[in-house]
Amino acid sequence: MAITKLLHTRMRVNDIEKTVRFYEQALGLKVSRRHTSPRGAQLVFLATPNSDEEIELCQMPAGAAPAVQVQPDLMHLAFAVDNLEAFAAELARKGFALSDGPTRTGSGSVIAFIDAPEGYEVELIEKP
Repeated sequence: MAITKLLHTRMRVNDIEKTVRFYEQALGLKVSRRHTSPRGAQLVFLATPNSDEEIELCQMPAGAAPAVQVQPDLMHLAFAVDNLEAFAAELARKGFALSDGPTRTGSGSVIAFIDAPEGYEVELIEKP
């Protein structure tokens, strides 16, 4: 018995449409499918470029769970970019600002962060 593949990462959110717009507009991700779970949660799956793994966004029905309150530095998603400076300039043109960086790491990579809705972070990495 063995795990064969990571399929998706789930993130619960309070406002699924606002979060979907962020990932579409800021990062260029595409919705691969939407549906309602048997428990009534709204689910949106986002395809990630050059990867089979998806991001699953989940909004529970009103009153079914406490509001999402993401703790600082709890978790983040990391995406590779070819040119961080150009990517950051395009983000700024679209009205999105980096929350940290760019910073060169000891390995020679350049990293930066942007805040997604709900308090989640997204790391952008330009490898040397």
